[in-house]
Amino acid sequence: MNWPMHGANPQYIYEKTNIEMPVDAIDFSANINPLGPPPILLEKWNELYQTVHLYPDPFASRLKEKISNKYELRPEQLLIGNGAAEIISLLGRMLTGKKVLLIQPAFSEYEEVCRINHCDIYHHFLSAESGWELSPSKLEMDIRHVDAVFLCNPNNPTGIFYPKQLVEELLVLCEKNDCNVILDEAFYDFVIGYEDMLPLLKKFSNLIVLRSLTKMYSIPGIRLGYIFASEELIAQLQHFQAQWSINGIALKVGELLMEQEAFLKKTQSFIQMEKEGLFPFFKKEQFAYSNSAANYYLLRDQRLNDQKDLLTFLLNNGIIARHTYNYQSLEGSWLRFAIKSKVENQQLQGVLAKWKQIRPSSL
Repeated sequence: MNWPMHGANPQYIYEKTNIEMPVDAIDFSANINPLGPPPILLEKWNELYQTVHLYPDPFASRLKEKISNKYELRPEQLLIGNGAAEIISLLGRMLTGKKVLLIQPAFSEYEEVCRINHCDIYHHFLSAESGWELSPSKLEMDIRHVDAVFLCNPNNPTGIFYPKQLVEELLVLCEKNDCNVILDEAFYDFVIGYEDMLPLLKKFSNLIVLRSLTKMYSIPGIRLGYIFASEELIAQLQHFQAQWSINGIALKVGELLMEQEAFLKKTQSFIQMEKEGLFPFFKKEQFAYSNSAANYYLLRDQRLNDQKDLLTFLLNNGIIARHTYNYQSLEGSWLRFAIKSKVENQQLQGVLAKWKQIRPSSL
C-alpha cells in the first residue's frame, strides 16, 4: 500500500485503508501542542491582520535580532525559514551530490530531500532492544566516508533524547573527519531539563542546529522555523532561499513567541502529567512503548510484528495513529501517537483496552 508520507490530514489514511472516517475521530498522528496556540496570538490577531497589505521583510531582521539576542549568537549565524520543512529542503540543496549519513529511525523527509538532491545516502540503525541507544564510537567507520550526519534530537519518531555530552562526542568525531552534524531540534522545547546545544556553535563550526516553532506553539498553519550555523553555512543556505518565503504574519508571530516562556513551562508540565497517566496504563496492558522525552511516543502490541491490524482497529474506532511504514528500521512494527488532551488520552486508553479484550492472548 502507498501509505501517506506524514501525520495530520487524516482523511488520506482513511482513503488509503478504505475505512469511513468517523465524524468524531481524534488525530493522534500530528505532534502538535495539545494546548493549542498561546493566547497572545488571539489577543493580537487584529493587529496582525493590519499587516497583510504590506510586503514582509525579506531579511526577517527584527525576528532575527530577537532570536539571536535571546541565545547570545550573531544574527549572521541565523536563518529564518517557512517552517522546518523549508530549511530541510535548503539543506538538501546545499548537500547536492554529497554523502550523507542518516541515524535511523528518523524523520523520513531527510532521506526524501537527500534523494531529490542526488546524495549518496548511508544509514546507521538504532535498535529498539537497546532503547534506541546511540553510541558515537559505533558511527566512526561510517563518518569517515560522509560529508554530513543527520541527528534528530529528541528523535522523531521515538522521542528518545540524547544528552549534550553525547552530542559533543559526535561533534568531535565528525570534526576530525570534516563532517557536518545537522542537529534537528524540532521538539527540543518539550524536553524537561533540556541541555542547551547552541553554545556548542562557538566551539564547533561543523554544527548546524535546526528548530521549529510549529510544534510547541501549535502554528502548523502559519509555518515558522529557524536554523543556527556558522556564518559561511548560513550564507550558503540563504543563497538557495526564495525571496519572501516567510509571510509577514509569521514574522510578527515569531516575535511574540520569543516571549512565551510561561506557556512553554505550562506545556511541559501538562505533557509530563499526561505521560504519567498513559505509560503505566501501557505497561499494565502489556503494550511496548518508547521512553519518550517529547510530546509523542511509539507504541506496539508485542504480539504483532506488523501493527496493521491494530492500526485498522484504531481507525475504525476513531483513533488516528501515525503508521511507521516509511520509517527505516521500523517499517510498520510500531505506531506513533502524540500526547493529546486528558479526555482524548483517556479515550485512547479505552479503545486500546477494548482491543485487548476482543483479541485472543496469542495471535
